[in-house]
Amino acid sequence: MNFGPQHPAAHGVLRLVLELDGEVIERADPHIGLLHRATEKLAEHKTWIQSLPYMDRLDYVSMMCNEHAYCLAIERLLGIDVPVRALYIRTMFDEITRILNHLMWLGSHSLDIGAMTVFLYAFREREDLFDMYEAVSGARMHAAYYRPGGVYRDLPDRMPQYQAMKSRNAREMKSLNENRQGSLLDFIEDFTRRFPAYVDDYETLLTDNRIWKQRTVGIGVVTAERAQALGFTGAMLRGSGVPWDLRRKQPYAMYDQLDFDIPVGINGDCYDRYLVRIEEMRQSNRIIRQCIDWLRVNPGPVITGNHKVAPPPREAMKENMEELIHHFKLFTEGIHVPAGEVYAAIEHPKGEFGVYAISDGANKPYRIKLRPPDYVHLAALDEMSRGHMIADVVAIIGTQDIVFGSIDR
Repeated sequence: MNFGPQHPAAHGVLRLVLELDGEVIERADPHIGLLHRATEKLAEHKTWIQSLPYMDRLDYVSMMCNEHAYCLAIERLLGIDVPVRALYIRTMFDEITRILNHLMWLGSHSLDIGAMTVFLYAFREREDLFDMYEAVSGARMHAAYYRPGGVYRDLPDRMPQYQAMKSRNAREMKSLNENRQGSLLDFIEDFTRRFPAYVDDYETLLTDNRIWKQRTVGIGVVTAERAQALGFTGAMLRGSGVPWDLRRKQPYAMYDQLDFDIPVGINGDCYDRYLVRIEEMRQSNRIIRQCIDWLRVNPGPVITGNHKVAPPPREAMKENMEELIHHFKLFTEGIHVPAGEVYAAIEHPKGEFGVYAISDGANKPYRIKLRPPDYVHLAALDEMSRGHMIADVVAIIGTQDIVFGSIDR
């Protein structure tokens, strides 16, 4: 029989064919490719910088993390250094994105299994995080904020505020804008103070809930050995007891300077993976606070001074012929990346997201190959589902945290 659509990321784009013996699954066959947008092929016909916004649209729940891996690949081919302030901003927004992703996962996973309230709570918090995206990039989701050599611009000194409307009275407006009186950093800091209590609320509703445990404990069990053999990464691997995290094992950005813990599960079931992701949200909050403290007292450039890679300041471009030429060449031809090949990977909210890039020295990639983590996890759906009931497939799809933008590419 055809299964679904169930998970929000799987409506219309995952065709799951189940072979059943009554209610028990004997085989699960996921058919993919229904959302194929040819991102890798399109990248061969765009300049390096023009392909950057496509990265936001891969895993459209973890936008800036996709950009980060792509920018890392370009920076390694170019051999350029990124200013420290930009690295801290990237680290902070990677963790904001991790919380965004995990809130989407938690809301949809709990809704699939039958818990409505958590979904509403999680989306309430996502609004604040999208406001952070919008303040820094102008877009709520597809930010295109990271650039090879740094980030597009520094953090704004003023947080955008809600405007007066006929449907809102003065008291309501004051309440909405209460934590938006300062800079973006002030707003993020206010969120980090509030967020741990929100996570406590999610846990109050789910962690010891009898129905939640009946639906997740012992479901989709993967041993540590099988998880490694199947190529699992991220919470799927750590939930099985393997303490592998690229932020610790192969540090990038400023993760080697920050203090945080890597949560690890024991049983490798849906419940352990839930606990791992819940704790990851708390650790992300901890990392963001450390980044805020550093960014407050350390001003500086946020993008490389190499004008073959990043445009010169607009004032300089209008006063200096050389800067004007750099600006013109950069926006017409793009970056000329030295010939070579590179693989850059980051600890994406879903696992190891990698970009394998080949350059032939031109202003466009010769080849881009993406390595999304959820593509690998979906391949294990058959093994994880066998012997379970039809209703358990819902929990297993939820625990894999799949988004088809990056699976189908």
